[in-house]
Amino acid sequence: MSFFWSRSFLSSRLLLWSLFICNLFGTIYGYIWYESQLRETWVHHPKWQLVFVPDSPTASLFFTLALLFLMFPGVLGKLNFLRTLIEGLAVVTSVKYGVWAVSMIFAGAAQGGELVWQDWMLVASHMAMAVEALLFVRLFKFGTGMLLCAGAWTLLNDAVDYMFEVYPWLPQTLWDNVPEVMVFTFCLTIASVVLGWLALKGAKRTRAKF
Repeated sequence: MSFFWSRSFLSSRLLLWSLFICNLFGTIYGYIWYESQLRETWVHHPKWQLVFVPDSPTASLFFTLALLFLMFPGVLGKLNFLRTLIEGLAVVTSVKYGVWAVSMIFAGAAQGGELVWQDWMLVASHMAMAVEALLFVRLFKFGTGMLLCAGAWTLLNDAVDYMFEVYPWLPQTLWDNVPEVMVFTFCLTIASVVLGWLALKGAKRTRAKF
């Protein structure tokens, strides 16, 4: 089983292309999913807040771009600063919003909400976001500095979400729990940075052995 999270398997062209295509289509679907909220934000909020609305698809976009740097290192090799920034953002946001979405779906269901097939599809896809990001840390080049930058951006996103009420629309059963959701969201961002750092340290130890 260890083969399936080995460097040779994760760096294979077949897997990279497969993940790139899946994440690209998932990103497009995610932005379509946010269409109604984006329209409402456009009408009722300052335009600069639009970038903070579609959280999960933007996280998926970061990971999709990070895969491009792995697939075409020669062509994109000179963009090292951009690469490491995107990688840091991909890890922090994919872990954070992957876990966040699953948590909100089950929290809503625990308070009486109904789970439909779209919910199970979202659970599977968002858990995959978190897992793939942590697995690919060993192939990424970002360091602690970029991880902290990604964490700072994600905390800014959290602040804008809840200060200006552009956070992702919640299940109806959670409408009375926005303060608790806000606290959970900020804590999850910090936890995602810590998980990314632990994965980064683990990857460095693994590389040092070989």
